[in-house]
Amino acid sequence: MPQPGTFFFEHGKKGIILMHAFASGPIDVRLLARRLEKLDYSVYAPLLTGHGTPDFMDIINQGSPEKWWQGTQDAVSFMKEKGMEQISIFGISLGGIFAAKALESFPELVGGGSFGSPIVREGPSTVHNTFIKMARANYVAYKTDPSVMAEKLEWLDNNIDSLLADISTFTLDVSANLDKIQVPYFIGQGLADEIVDPQSGRNLNNRLKNTSVSFHEYPDASHMITVNSAHQQLEQDLSLFLENIYK
Repeated sequence: MPQPGTFFFEHGKKGIILMHAFASGPIDVRLLARRLEKLDYSVYAPLLTGHGTPDFMDIINQGSPEKWWQGTQDAVSFMKEKGMEQISIFGISLGGIFAAKALESFPELVGGGSFGSPIVREGPSTVHNTFIKMARANYVAYKTDPSVMAEKLEWLDNNIDSLLADISTFTLDVSANLDKIQVPYFIGQGLADEIVDPQSGRNLNNRLKNTSVSFHEYPDASHMITVNSAHQQLEQDLSLFLENIYK
């Protein structure tokens, strides 16, 4: 259904950026943001280009890893312009890739992390099929004519792999530069993740050599741990992590 876009909950000078998942929107992290808001953090969640529209074709036609990286940089600039004295950045799934890239690129950030993110990928990807299912559900929610929907889904099925390849190439570069991250890093991984192999979280933990890592696995949780059965424990774990990185 139609989702709220970019949001900013302003509370004090401790800023947190939350990046959403592929083919979704800031709704992914809104529950988490409300919890963090109560703890007196200012939370910003941008909407990535091409997302949040009635047509999933926009993700392919308008979006790209380069545009999403620019959106991530713009988010950091936004928080600085808002007077945030300390900033951290986190992301779920695709958003975690850009959060890691930001931590590699902006040493002034005080920390960050990723939730269910394929930064160091393990196993085959199910993103293609998941994307098509999400697109179908989105078209149904927007009451798209069935014949039009069938045409759009066929086009998406034929064109999504090119974008996924671009994301994979971008991610390989992020993975190759993980040693640039020298601030505390939080990893959250559901062990029942149906999209990202749970081993990916462990691999990322093993690759972060130049910083302290707070690594958490959630035994029965599927991919979207910011909103599923793990969300309360994730919020608690992340709150403790944040207490240690904000001075």
